[in-house]
Amino acid sequence: MRLADSFRSERFGAVRIHELQRVIELDSGALGDAFSAGSRVVSFEALRAVESQMVIVVPCMNESRSVIEGVLSGIPHDCLIVLVSNSDKLPVDRYEIEAQTLEQFCRLAGRSAISVHQKDPGLAAAFKAAGMEELIGEDGLVRAGKGEAMLIGMALAAMTGRRYLGYVDADNYVPGAVHEYCKAYAAGLHLADSPYSMVRISWHSKPKLREGRLFFSRRGRSSEITNEWLNRFLAEYSGFGTEVIATGNAGEHAMTLDLGLKLRLAGGFAVEPYEYMDLFEQFGGILESASPDVMASSVPVLQIETRNPHFHDNKGEEHVQGMRMQALNVVYHSPVTLPSVRQAIIDFMVAQGALEVGQEPPRERVYPPVGSLDLELLYDGLDAEALTFRQFDGRASAGYAAAPPIERHCIPRPTV
Repeated sequence: MRLADSFRSERFGAVRIHELQRVIELDSGALGDAFSAGSRVVSFEALRAVESQMVIVVPCMNESRSVIEGVLSGIPHDCLIVLVSNSDKLPVDRYEIEAQTLEQFCRLAGRSAISVHQKDPGLAAAFKAAGMEELIGEDGLVRAGKGEAMLIGMALAAMTGRRYLGYVDADNYVPGAVHEYCKAYAAGLHLADSPYSMVRISWHSKPKLREGRLFFSRRGRSSEITNEWLNRFLAEYSGFGTEVIATGNAGEHAMTLDLGLKLRLAGGFAVEPYEYMDLFEQFGGILESASPDVMASSVPVLQIETRNPHFHDNKGEEHVQGMRMQALNVVYHSPVTLPSVRQAIIDFMVAQGALEVGQEPPRERVYPPVGSLDLELLYDGLDAEALTFRQFDGRASAGYAAAPPIERHCIPRPTV
């Protein structure tokens, strides 16, 4: 893969945000890692080395079997798949359909995968026993929300002993786009060359049907607002305007697990913009950091613009407005946000009709780092009580020596 080189970055303490890099070639040929006028080539061998250590988490909610099959087919072969479902169980058990689809895919492709349902009582009991009672709602089950699904996926990824974690939304209609995202993750993580790095995807365009023809929009209705306010946050500190952040709502993103296990994830759709805010809070140098090792090595955030258009389900204006407001909530309540930005957010939300005059934005739920969990207790609970916890290993049917993706005696002990 060939990427445009990044010549500029913004620093916020130890966090280094690189300007948007374009994918120039999806396949750069037989060249090894190389640098040429304005571009960087990442070799097939380098991509595969990262992919063989990567877990791809797919949060899923009521997607069709065909769409799920397409997403699975786009994930590179050496990546381990983790499906976290919050799909309806009644009147039809959609999770069983998803699990059967995943099992069949693994058998045909000789792949390994893990799946679990977010509302499994055994999953809630396992997380509670492992030390994260905050994840459990009043009904005794894991709270609903995308951030919660991503946290579950990260915990499962940590138990596999792999080094990298990527997220792909289950509502992507184009398998080729999924494949490109994963390749971009591997390329970015290789180029970042840091134990504490993140790669965030900016899609090339999001097609919409207008007056009988496709219009390839370059801006997302939610991302446009989130990016504006995250950049305003940075500008208030530096005194210089910036547009460096282009991936505030990036559902497709990846990171090293060494970084991921230190991050605090927000619930719901606040999860992606809060990743930026948590980086600023933990490693921005404004507040005292509990991770001097990270502060010493820096945290590169690479942003990559892909070539494939991003076709996905249109969930309506109410969904988009909710994403915008949740992003502003986490910026507003961050302890490192300056008072001028807080007041501007209130003025904006009042003008948008999201707040009444005199009201304050609500707080989003924020969870402790996954690295604080006792992974051995978590696995024991899943294995004993979570009826929807499945480990698929299609390698045996393909004639390979097989082993489940997670084995209790191989679970590493992460530290925050």
